[in-house]
Amino acid sequence: MSHGTYNRLWSQTQVTLDDATRIDVDQQSAKPIKDKKLAHNIVSDLYIKYVSAVNRLDQCYDQIVQPQKRMLIRKLLDTSIGRFLELKHELVNLELSEFCYCDNALTEQKILPMEAEVKVPTYYKREREEELQKRKKFMDDVLKKLGFFEQEDVGIVMTEYQAIRLIQTHERARQGRLRSQFMKEIRLLKEKKMEPSTADKEGEGGRQAAMKIQKIWRGYITRRKIRKRVIDEMLLIGMLPPVSQSLEETKRAEEVKEFRRIQQIEYQNDFEKALVEEKEEIRKHKGGQMTEDIRDEVRNWFMSYKNQTGKFPDFPSEEAGGSALIFSRTVTESEISKSTAPSSKESKGKEKKGKKGSKDKDDAKKKKSEEDEDPGFKMGPSNFLADLMVASSEYEEIWRFKDESNNPAQKHYVNMIQTQKTLEIEAELRKIVDDQLRVELELLQAALDRDRAKKGKKSKKGAKKKKGRRSGKKGKKKKEKDLTPDRTLESLFEELITNGIIKKYPETLLSAFKGETSYAAYDLRLQGKDPQPALGDIRQVILEYCILPLGSKFVHQSAPLVRSVLIVGPKGSGKDMLVHAVCSEAGAVLFDLTASNIVGKYPGKSGLIMLVHLVSKVSRLLQPSVIYMDGAEKPFLKKVPKTDKTDPKRLKKDLPKLLKSISLEDQVLMLGVSHCPWECDQKSLTQAYQKIIMIPKPDYASLNFIWTELLFQYSGISRQFDIGALTKLSDGYTLGTILKVVKEVMTCKRVLQLRIQPLTHAEIINVLSRYEPIYKEEEEAFMQFYSKTPIGRRKARALEIEAEKQLMSKDQQVKKKK
Repeated sequence: MSHGTYNRLWSQTQVTLDDATRIDVDQQSAKPIKDKKLAHNIVSDLYIKYVSAVNRLDQCYDQIVQPQKRMLIRKLLDTSIGRFLELKHELVNLELSEFCYCDNALTEQKILPMEAEVKVPTYYKREREEELQKRKKFMDDVLKKLGFFEQEDVGIVMTEYQAIRLIQTHERARQGRLRSQFMKEIRLLKEKKMEPSTADKEGEGGRQAAMKIQKIWRGYITRRKIRKRVIDEMLLIGMLPPVSQSLEETKRAEEVKEFRRIQQIEYQNDFEKALVEEKEEIRKHKGGQMTEDIRDEVRNWFMSYKNQTGKFPDFPSEEAGGSALIFSRTVTESEISKSTAPSSKESKGKEKKGKKGSKDKDDAKKKKSEEDEDPGFKMGPSNFLADLMVASSEYEEIWRFKDESNNPAQKHYVNMIQTQKTLEIEAELRKIVDDQLRVELELLQAALDRDRAKKGKKSKKGAKKKKGRRSGKKGKKKKEKDLTPDRTLESLFEELITNGIIKKYPETLLSAFKGETSYAAYDLRLQGKDPQPALGDIRQVILEYCILPLGSKFVHQSAPLVRSVLIVGPKGSGKDMLVHAVCSEAGAVLFDLTASNIVGKYPGKSGLIMLVHLVSKVSRLLQPSVIYMDGAEKPFLKKVPKTDKTDPKRLKKDLPKLLKSISLEDQVLMLGVSHCPWECDQKSLTQAYQKIIMIPKPDYASLNFIWTELLFQYSGISRQFDIGALTKLSDGYTLGTILKVVKEVMTCKRVLQLRIQPLTHAEIINVLSRYEPIYKEEEEAFMQFYSKTPIGRRKARALEIEAEKQLMSKDQQVKKKK
């Protein structure tokens, strides 16, 4: 697409953002809403607007090449992601569920459900490619030293794809030679059997042969047309999946995108050079004049203040803004007198205290009545809304109506750089001039004091400074003792890799966790039911709680903090796959603290302290980081089985401390997985893990989607293969089981035979029957565990209160009728 296309996309996105921020600001100052349905509609509408804006801003940031635009789009994208996450937590508190359904907003805004799923921003990994490659290479080198990898043969210059193509070419040539020899033998046998014929018979035979060829050709053409017409009709009515884009078109689109990314790097380098060059030019030609102007302005202020008050003013400190503060607001004598008159406020306060004493009882009664009543929903304050509005106003002022006809290549604008750098140089020069004028002001004040035979104010200033230092000490936090102060990060990183604490993980995209979102959950909730989430909902929640905050430092510092997430579900449901997807999408380092992995490593109490310290220290230095624990219930077991020799309760005391130390500045996440969370002390488990996500068995829509995706990737399978029957037969089986079945059935040999011998349901069912499904008892155990989690208890309590209210309203209606 062209530059203009992405500019228009940005403009359309900005309209959506302006609408969302306007509603958002109104809700911040609005009164609490007691109607939960109305509150849900308002928040879900904002939620979907921000989802749409985030996806389109990510597309713009990935493809727009103009560097100054990209800086502003990045601000808009990060603040939109942050606000979107805040609204997610608002919906969770409103619905008392980790899974939020906004079908009403989708219908109102005419957005498809697949468009309402946030995508992982492309810059999360793309802007850290060099760092990730260096880290990967370092890990590979360490593992090679330990003997886990064999050294690659330097003589091999052929790629795997080239080798496969070479084998295919030779195999097809061999089959062609065999076929040619076979046909030659058949032709020779037919020639021997042929009898000599007369000329008339030869002419008649030629006519018959031509008619036969015509008949066969016309039949073939007609059948092909009918087959094409049937396929087009089935595609039109949606009975067949659409044919994907050709490989050439896809390849060409990717090439264009990659070319634009290369242009971004070139333009960014030119922009950074221009920043340095323009700053030097401005300093060289305008620096002296700017210094004199600042000095004259401040000196004029000195004298005008002295003429008004008869004394020289106090110069603002550097932390307060220096002389820039003087000209940002007019300081008058009336303001000074107001600021030095606290006694009037104190007297007013004393007068009010007497009146308050008589109303204490009334206020207490009001508070009790308010506590009994439902206060309603009130939107919480936002850490991102103000920044988002500032960025939006910058777009309106600079880019909305900017004429870019003179910049078709979309390079940087020099005049904007000059304006920006002029302000920067002015701020730098102002600090230097302020230091000089502070000395000059002290000399003037000393001369004035001598004239009036008064003491200077140095002692008072010194006392103020001491007070400031005392207050600063109180605010400081105690730093943890560093047990490895003399060691480099590389040595610590290598030690943890050697001991198997830091592990390599397979590159896994979040989209590989296949499944549809729930399309009926919203209506079921309106009916008072609590439906189970679909696999697509699980994927979305993992993105919101794990990937989006973890991938961006700016978002993580201001968004609601999620320190730990527990993923529970049956074996084969995709828990480890989701952990690998979180690490891959965020470009995180994986620390494995599974009980079986740390057994025998760092023994003793001192060793355990060192292990926790190393994980805590290195995870902060290599942000983003994921601390992973398989069998998350094991540290909290009430009774350890005698067969378990891994000392699972080793981290029981240190794990809460490790989680508590994670702050907003630390892009660190604790991820635990469990397939039997009910076997431990559930209270301790739920206290350790802030968010608990349960993966249910796949529903019909998800199973149908998974079978379609996995089977139709093979071109030899007929598009009329009955996926619906296979979906019904596989009800209760997990995602991992289905992947194993397809891999076991669709071997290389079977794929080559598809055109001659079509795939049948019996082949898949025979393999599927060898695996165990999720039984009802196991499903009920997971449901019972989830009902005892904090959010499950809150949900149950809310349903009880709602049921009591309905009963009371019915009783009141019956009494009225009587």
